[in-house]
Amino acid sequence: MTLELSNAEARRIALAAQGFGSRRRLPVVGTASLRREIGRLGLLQIDSVNVLVRAHYMPLFSRLGPYDRGALDALAVAGSKRFFEYWGHEASLLPIDLQPLLRWRMDRARQGHGVWNQLKAFAGERRAEADALLARIEREGPLAASEISGPKAAKGMWVWSDAKHALEWLFWAGLVASTHRRGSFERVYDLPERVLPRSVLARPTPAPVDARRELVARSAEALGIATANDLRDYYRLSPADARLPIEQLVEEGVLVPVTVRGWQQQAYLHRDARLGRRHRGAALLSPFDPLVWHRPRTERLFGFRYRLEIYTPAHKREHGYYVLPFLMDDALVARVDLKADRKAGALIVLRTHLEPDAPPETMERLHVELRSMASWLGLSDVL
Repeated sequence: MTLELSNAEARRIALAAQGFGSRRRLPVVGTASLRREIGRLGLLQIDSVNVLVRAHYMPLFSRLGPYDRGALDALAVAGSKRFFEYWGHEASLLPIDLQPLLRWRMDRARQGHGVWNQLKAFAGERRAEADALLARIEREGPLAASEISGPKAAKGMWVWSDAKHALEWLFWAGLVASTHRRGSFERVYDLPERVLPRSVLARPTPAPVDARRELVARSAEALGIATANDLRDYYRLSPADARLPIEQLVEEGVLVPVTVRGWQQQAYLHRDARLGRRHRGAALLSPFDPLVWHRPRTERLFGFRYRLEIYTPAHKREHGYYVLPFLMDDALVARVDLKADRKAGALIVLRTHLEPDAPPETMERLHVELRSMASWLGLSDVL
């Protein structure tokens, strides 16, 4: 007989799996806590938007409270040997033990598959250009796109030079690795053997289906309860790549098929998932937080329709430019459009929208979180 759960129970399972348990935030968050939380989540998505704070810093703040961002920076550089940057859920900071599980993606990129269209040529007719850059990195050491002479790209966030395209293909193909990102957010590249631990590079490469099965298993553990689309979205697997791994994990008992009332799709419960106590806390969530980044799941779990409106013309935005959902207890009760005005030393609240069923104390608790965020960001006021 298939286990049946209510949506409220599914939500509690998901919140517990994502680190929103009933425990209180620690007064001091050390490096061990940061490592543990990244391990729980399986990755931190990286994004270039900095109107508030870089995206990868936020999920740890949401779960742990204020912490030293410099400690996370230290974990993200090549010398830490605990995390590395690659394509997980988009560009991501990943635990180092995932590197062998993503080599199939690197192999595909070397063949020109699974990469952006503008990069494909470097796997074929323009391979010599990429090889020349690779030889230069081998000879000279770490290199960023801005250090390569040649025709400059036109201005614009996504207008790249030929050198940048070649470097990005080398990175996607696993032929170079990221040593760190500069203050400008520019990625610096070097040979994998000079960036990643030898012990990791020496590990056998698993068969692609085995690697993807492990990625799905980690997705399931991080999500607690999920549909097939939720599971494959976590590490950006295609439906074809996720189908067999999901079937195998069901056969192995890692995934338990369950029914969630109100869900149209089949749900899968990770065998170690726990209902846990009801979440009693509050947190502001980045648009790139794994709790909400898959918008259909957010709507299914919380009844909260959420869209990122950065690329929507200003006059057509419904809620704002950089809008953070506000989690209070076990519901998403508000959304707030925020901006860090670093010159003025203030956290600017541009717009706030309450959900129709938001409790009376929502604004009071939201203000507490905003004050905490401002302090964490080194801002003295909330305006």
